[in-house]
Amino acid sequence: MSITGIHHAQITIPRGAEEQGRQYYCHLLGLPEIEKPDSLKGRGGFWLQVGDRQVHVGTEDGVERTRTKAHLAYHVDDIATWKQKLQEHGFEVLEGVPIPGFERFETRDPFGNRLEFIHSLT
Repeated sequence: MSITGIHHAQITIPRGAEEQGRQYYCHLLGLPEIEKPDSLKGRGGFWLQVGDRQVHVGTEDGVERTRTKAHLAYHVDDIATWKQKLQEHGFEVLEGVPIPGFERFETRDPFGNRLEFIHSLT
Protein backbone atom coordinates (compact mmCIF):
# COMPACT_ATOMS: atom_id res chain seq x y z
CA MET A 1 0.00 0.00 0.00
CA SER A 2 1.48 3.37 -1.02
CA ILE A 3 0.65 6.86 -2.20
CA THR A 4 1.51 6.96 -5.90
CA GLY A 5 1.16 10.64 -6.75
CA ILE A 6 -0.97 13.74 -6.59
CA HIS A 7 -4.17 13.83 -8.60
CA HIS A 8 -5.09 17.47 -7.96
CA ALA A 9 -4.64 20.44 -5.67
CA GLN A 10 -7.35 22.93 -4.76
CA ILE A 11 -7.31 26.65 -4.18
CA THR A 12 -10.29 28.86 -3.43
CA ILE A 13 -11.66 32.14 -4.63
CA PRO A 14 -14.63 34.11 -3.28
CA ARG A 15 -18.12 32.90 -4.20
CA GLY A 16 -19.32 34.48 -7.43
CA ALA A 17 -15.80 35.36 -8.66
CA GLU A 18 -15.54 32.56 -11.23
CA GLU A 19 -15.43 34.84 -14.27
CA GLN A 20 -12.62 36.94 -12.77
CA GLY A 21 -10.86 33.68 -11.89
CA ARG A 22 -11.21 32.41 -15.44
CA GLN A 23 -9.81 35.71 -16.77
CA TYR A 24 -6.70 35.23 -14.65
CA TYR A 25 -6.14 31.48 -14.82
CA CYS A 26 -7.49 30.63 -18.27
CA HIS A 27 -6.79 33.81 -20.23
CA LEU A 28 -3.74 35.38 -18.57
CA LEU A 29 -1.99 32.16 -17.51
CA GLY A 30 -3.35 30.13 -20.43
CA LEU A 31 -4.47 27.12 -18.39
CA PRO A 32 -7.26 25.12 -20.05
CA GLU A 33 -10.50 24.69 -18.15
CA ILE A 34 -11.76 21.12 -17.93
CA GLU A 35 -15.34 20.09 -17.33
CA LYS A 36 -16.40 19.25 -13.82
CA PRO A 37 -18.55 16.18 -13.23
CA ASP A 38 -22.28 16.93 -13.31
CA SER A 39 -22.55 15.99 -9.64
CA LEU A 40 -20.21 18.89 -8.68
CA LYS A 41 -21.27 21.62 -11.11
CA GLY A 42 -23.71 23.23 -8.67
CA ARG A 43 -20.98 23.89 -6.12
CA GLY A 44 -19.36 26.76 -8.02
CA GLY A 45 -15.76 27.09 -9.09
CA PHE A 46 -14.01 25.47 -12.04
CA TRP A 47 -11.24 22.99 -12.78
CA LEU A 48 -7.99 23.50 -14.69
CA GLN A 49 -5.62 21.10 -16.43
CA VAL A 50 -1.95 21.73 -15.60
CA GLY A 51 0.24 19.22 -17.41
CA ASP A 52 -0.88 15.79 -16.23
CA ARG A 53 -2.41 17.18 -13.01
CA GLN A 54 -5.44 19.26 -12.15
CA VAL A 55 -6.01 22.40 -10.12
CA HIS A 56 -9.52 22.71 -8.72
CA VAL A 57 -10.61 26.27 -8.12
CA GLY A 58 -13.32 26.12 -5.49
CA THR A 59 -15.33 28.91 -3.92
CA GLU A 60 -15.52 29.96 -0.29
CA ASP A 61 -16.01 33.21 1.54
CA GLY A 62 -14.43 34.46 4.74
CA VAL A 63 -10.86 33.43 3.89
CA GLU A 64 -7.92 35.83 4.20
CA ARG A 65 -5.79 34.35 1.41
CA THR A 66 -3.01 36.96 1.71
CA ARG A 67 -2.12 35.75 5.21
CA THR A 68 -0.97 32.26 4.30
CA LYS A 69 2.23 30.79 2.92
CA ALA A 70 0.25 27.95 1.31
CA HIS A 71 0.74 28.03 -2.45
CA LEU A 72 0.94 26.25 -5.76
CA ALA A 73 4.22 26.27 -7.69
CA TYR A 74 3.95 26.33 -11.47
CA HIS A 75 6.96 24.90 -13.31
CA VAL A 76 7.69 27.11 -16.33
CA ASP A 77 10.15 27.03 -19.22
CA ASP A 78 10.75 30.81 -19.52
CA ILE A 79 10.67 32.51 -16.15
CA ALA A 80 11.72 35.95 -17.40
CA THR A 81 8.77 36.14 -19.79
CA TRP A 82 6.32 35.08 -17.08
CA LYS A 83 7.71 37.68 -14.69
CA GLN A 84 7.38 40.39 -17.34
CA LYS A 85 3.86 39.33 -18.35
CA LEU A 86 2.55 39.37 -14.78
CA GLN A 87 4.18 42.75 -14.05
CA GLU A 88 2.72 44.20 -17.26
CA HIS A 89 -0.72 43.16 -16.01
CA GLY A 90 -0.16 44.91 -12.67
CA PHE A 91 0.77 41.94 -10.48
CA GLU A 92 3.54 42.37 -7.93
CA VAL A 93 6.46 39.99 -8.33
CA LEU A 94 8.60 39.06 -5.32
CA GLU A 95 11.92 37.27 -5.57
CA GLY A 96 11.88 33.94 -3.78
CA VAL A 97 14.53 32.71 -1.40
CA PRO A 98 17.20 31.14 -3.66
CA ILE A 99 17.13 27.36 -4.14
CA PRO A 100 20.20 25.84 -5.84
CA GLY A 101 19.42 24.73 -9.39
CA PHE A 102 16.26 26.83 -9.71
CA GLU A 103 15.19 30.33 -10.60
CA ARG A 104 11.87 31.40 -9.07
CA PHE A 105 9.56 34.21 -8.01
CA GLU A 106 6.30 34.62 -6.14
CA THR A 107 3.13 36.56 -6.85
CA ARG A 108 -0.48 36.63 -5.72
CA ASP A 109 -3.53 36.04 -7.87
CA PRO A 110 -6.36 38.63 -7.85
CA PHE A 111 -7.85 36.92 -4.78
CA GLY A 112 -4.64 36.80 -2.71
CA ASN A 113 -3.66 33.18 -3.36
CA ARG A 114 0.12 32.86 -3.30
CA LEU A 115 1.65 31.45 -6.48
CA GLU A 116 5.22 30.47 -7.21
CA PHE A 117 6.70 30.31 -10.69
CA ILE A 118 9.78 28.09 -10.82
CA HIS A 119 12.27 27.18 -13.55
CA SER A 120 14.86 24.43 -13.37
CA LEU A 121 18.35 25.55 -14.39
CA THR A 122 19.43 22.01 -15.31
